[in-house]
Amino acid sequence: MIERDFVSQKMKEFQIQEFISENLRNVGHSHTKLIRTPLGEKIIVYTSRPGLVVGRKGQNITELTKTLKKRFNLENPQIEISEVEYPNLDAQVVAEKIANSLERFGAKRFKGIMHKALEDALNAGAIGVEIKLGGKIPSKRARSWRVYGGYIKKCGDIAVEQVRKAYGTAKLKPGTIGIKVSIMPPGIALPDNIELLKEPIAVSEEAKEDEKQGTAGNA
Repeated sequence: MIERDFVSQKMKEFQIQEFISENLRNVGHSHTKLIRTPLGEKIIVYTSRPGLVVGRKGQNITELTKTLKKRFNLENPQIEISEVEYPNLDAQVVAEKIANSLERFGAKRFKGIMHKALEDALNAGAIGVEIKLGGKIPSKRARSWRVYGGYIKKCGDIAVEQVRKAYGTAKLKPGTIGIKVSIMPPGIALPDNIELLKEPIAVSEEAKEDEKQGTAGNA
């Protein structure tokens, strides 16, 4: 019984996140976090353009709150807007920006759009960036295109936990274009990074004696 309640609760949270993502397209939406409090459900929306999410005099937030309350049977939903500090390092924001540019300028400029997003992310301090597009661009046959820069992990714990990944779609006349963005943000401690000391470390005589005793004991 407890497992069913847990699964249904997680499914409900996922559906709320998907619903908000669909309703907040083209406004720099990154992700949504749902927190349950004694006063009700607290929904934190992370976006790079808070003004568009809030709307004029808070109209968009009011409508979204009413819809969530009615559609998902929430008692007292409270929506909080949080601005993304570095939008060019947020994979979801970058994927949405690429989708908007493709829908606005068309598939003929897809290479310039990809390289512009790549440069913006690297200039923002990303260690590595990879952008992939798939679909009928620029010909009638589906193809995949890839641009990358810097250093990005493809396997291991860092690739799973630290590399930010996001997916998006752009709807063009030839068809739907799939977008995948992977960003390795700055500040990650890589296990294969070796730093050489500029000055030798002074070792005390006690440490030397302990080391000798340990070596003798092992022998």
